[in-house]
Amino acid sequence: MRELLLALTVAALLGATSAAQNLEVRELVLDNGMTWLLVPRTEEPNTVSAGWVAKVGSVDERPGITGISHFFEHMMFKGTTTIGTRDPAADAELMDRQHAVKARINELVWGQQYDRYKRGEIDDPWDPENDTAELRELRAELGELMEAHRETIVKNEFDSIYTNEGGSGMNAFTSEDMTFYFINVPSNKFELWCWMESDRLDDSVFREFYAERDVVHEERRMRLESSPTGELDEQFDAMFWMSSPYSWSPIGWPSDLNSYTREDFDAYFDVYYRPNNLVGVVVGDFDPDVAVPMIESYFGRLERGPVTPPPVVTTEMPQVAERRMIGDCECQPQVEVRYHTVPFNHADSFPLEIMAEVLNGRTGRLYKGLVEGAEIASSARAGTDHRKHAGYFSFSARVKGDAGPDELEAAWYDELQRLQDEPVSPEELEKVQNQVAADSFRSLQSNGFIRLQLGFFAASGGWRYINEAPGRLRAVTVDDIQRVANTYFDRTNRNVASYTRRAGSAPDDGLASLPPEAQAQVKMMLQQFEQLQDVAQLEEIVGRIESGLSSMPEQKRPAMDYVVEKTKERIERLRSEESEG
Repeated sequence: MRELLLALTVAALLGATSAAQNLEVRELVLDNGMTWLLVPRTEEPNTVSAGWVAKVGSVDERPGITGISHFFEHMMFKGTTTIGTRDPAADAELMDRQHAVKARINELVWGQQYDRYKRGEIDDPWDPENDTAELRELRAELGELMEAHRETIVKNEFDSIYTNEGGSGMNAFTSEDMTFYFINVPSNKFELWCWMESDRLDDSVFREFYAERDVVHEERRMRLESSPTGELDEQFDAMFWMSSPYSWSPIGWPSDLNSYTREDFDAYFDVYYRPNNLVGVVVGDFDPDVAVPMIESYFGRLERGPVTPPPVVTTEMPQVAERRMIGDCECQPQVEVRYHTVPFNHADSFPLEIMAEVLNGRTGRLYKGLVEGAEIASSARAGTDHRKHAGYFSFSARVKGDAGPDELEAAWYDELQRLQDEPVSPEELEKVQNQVAADSFRSLQSNGFIRLQLGFFAASGGWRYINEAPGRLRAVTVDDIQRVANTYFDRTNRNVASYTRRAGSAPDDGLASLPPEAQAQVKMMLQQFEQLQDVAQLEEIVGRIESGLSSMPEQKRPAMDYVVEKTKERIERLRSEESEG
């Protein structure tokens, strides 16, 4: 998901190739309030990229239900009354019994276990090791009901129906501002898509409600707790956003994940998953005269929500003093300096985007100054994150050789001072804007990526950004860049996270050389491979990765090379253990 969101952030920078380019979008609004964005195009024959976005993310949550938007993403693939079960009546009965038992568990944990925790008798009220006899009996009963429920479930039937009919790439993601569901289907299966998606919006059954919590806990463990800097980054976010609900990650806090009730889910669905809060997007080889009646027939039957989604009213308090966080990890020493800026489509977001591009890339100032010049950084980049309600600008870098995070931080302030004191040259600005235009052209060649951009922008504040942004990016001047550099980058507005290597942890130079996001993905892959004991299966995996290296983007090859190297080492260890045995 993270790669996808990064790609969409880049897309938000790029818009279209020039101010003159215009993506033709047909907008349709049903009587129930559901908006549709339709883009017929024949560049990819006989295929339609379709999806719908719920305008809800972690920013719409509150303490007690953090992470519920992401959990919804998981639960929306569990099927309906007609999909995903062998016996709807038994299915419903077993779910009711599970909910009743879990309600009693919650009552005991929130009451006596939290009281014991506050008195210092136990260190974690949710840990089964600290259960009372009654809680142990209830957990055992819940486990038995979950096991019985599995007998009625047709696993992954929602996915298999699509796959059997030629669908591909079914996926979803949850961010701070939205939850997006999407798939590619053959053009002649568009009506199937309309039925499947409207059915789950009208009749979703949240099966495996408690089993899926374990899946999400494991996702959190692998994404955050097993990542070299995951938990530190989560705490940095919580420090950076003092009052805004952006302060928790989309995956939520563990105690909240343990606490969701069916009533919480029903209430959330009725507010945020009703058609008046949804946007459908269809891009590809289809005839609007045929597609629109299907959309109206299937999605028009959905009932408008009884409650209008409430606005996010808590804004971020102005920062009045610098904040610092110092941590240690099994990672390459690194630093991030982050500043509060502006939300999506704010007038100053455009010069801030161009300022970041001046700093980035092999010909950008950070690479020339810190990586090639001073040779104190193995990587360095600037980034913007303009969300629906707020935004930030950040500098991040990892050390090289004997340098320390403090040297990287000082070098950043030198680069920033230069932007504040000296206007960017017209030639440098033109080069960056031309590169933005060239990259944006590529971003509009794929049906799937057009679909994602339209949905992303629609949920962020307006899909017309895809057509309006190019002119605004092209209109950025050297004076605009210097002005924003002097507006948002005051010392009192900055937050610094400095990470050093944990004492006693030996550096893994191969892993440390990868970007932080790639490190987390590599560790996740290797942890999954650790569960495999079959040498032949591991060799097959290595062969597949190696056969795809030549067609893989250059920036991804180092990570896959590392995975191959470590997997081959494990294969040799397994063979040695077999011979010794």
